[in-house]
Amino acid sequence: MLYRKVPKNGDELSILGFGCMRLPMKEDGSIDEERATKQVRYAIDHGVNYIDTAWPYHMEQSEPFLGRALTDGYREKVKLATKLPSWLIESREDMDKFLNAQLEKLKTDHIDYYLIHALVGELWDNVRKLGVADFLDKAKADGRIINAGFSFHGSGEDFNRIVDAYDWDFCQIQYNFLDEKNQAGTRGLEYAASKGLGVIIMEPLRGGNLTNPVPPAVKEIWDGAPAKRTAAEWALRWVWNHPEVTVVLSGMNEETHIEENLKVADEAYPNSLTETELQLIKKVEQKYRELMKVGCTGCRYCMPCPSGVDIPLCFEMYNNVYMSGNADETKFFYAARLGGILGGDPGFASQCVQCGECLEKCPQHLDIPTVLESVIEELEGSDLEERVVMVKQLFKKQT
Repeated sequence: MLYRKVPKNGDELSILGFGCMRLPMKEDGSIDEERATKQVRYAIDHGVNYIDTAWPYHMEQSEPFLGRALTDGYREKVKLATKLPSWLIESREDMDKFLNAQLEKLKTDHIDYYLIHALVGELWDNVRKLGVADFLDKAKADGRIINAGFSFHGSGEDFNRIVDAYDWDFCQIQYNFLDEKNQAGTRGLEYAASKGLGVIIMEPLRGGNLTNPVPPAVKEIWDGAPAKRTAAEWALRWVWNHPEVTVVLSGMNEETHIEENLKVADEAYPNSLTETELQLIKKVEQKYRELMKVGCTGCRYCMPCPSGVDIPLCFEMYNNVYMSGNADETKFFYAARLGGILGGDPGFASQCVQCGECLEKCPQHLDIPTVLESVIEELEGSDLEERVVMVKQLFKKQT
């Protein structure tokens, strides 16, 4: 495992961090705790020392899970990160209330890396007005938090002013080869590093969109590279190639993914990609931009939908029509997965009543109701009910 230093405190953090937003799950939607615990501990045993969670992850169950998973001496082996849910803060007292509850959930007396979560300009203005600087100063002074930072999903202009507004130790931004100019982007990465902040990267694979599935046209480009690497390895190496990056978070929920990521994290030095390799990645980026219709990362911040729409899955299916090139197969899986046939309740795009609640929650600032109309047009149509019946019959025969 390679490690990089946080400039302000000298902590040596593993370049691969374990993100606990997409843990393995059981059929009933709960965390598969036995499997997830083994995964987290295996990663720690193999050098990962930065573990990231947050209040809302897994419907508020990620933090309690980690409190249990990090027993037996594992808490002492890692730097633990969690986040203050900025959108729920209505008073200065709320900040202490949430932090104290998180300490209890995580079974710890301190948070090593504490972030103000999912900031955009308006949320920052609100928590700043309510006294977040005083909260962070006092929480650091009394030892409940060690390092103060923020995660960010707003515009580049807001990013710089938030960086300048407090003596932060670190920040967390979305960054991958499709997001060089999105949100904080490359400019934000370089600006934060110039101010001495450690920079934690989220969504290096754009919620899996850069790896699952890999469109045939993109695979053809990867296959033409002299170095034979998976799409995930190319994407991770691209991020780690930037010396300003401290840690890259990966939502590893498959054992094979953990093994692959650990292997790459042994080798991914900054500035190690050749110019030829960088140009290859640029070609892949351009191809993705031709193919993708909606920039959803699958973070599920928009969920639950009051009308039951499974927004991220609708968008995943919508992108798959264009990335797979197989519309008929995608329509089949849309009926199966969104129709409740494989478990759960129906979550079709056509259930949307355009209440607009999701618009305030989306970190990518997508016009979700409008995109859902395109999903309806592309994937539902007059034969949706017929497809649902056919899929039900098919699965009935197989069981």
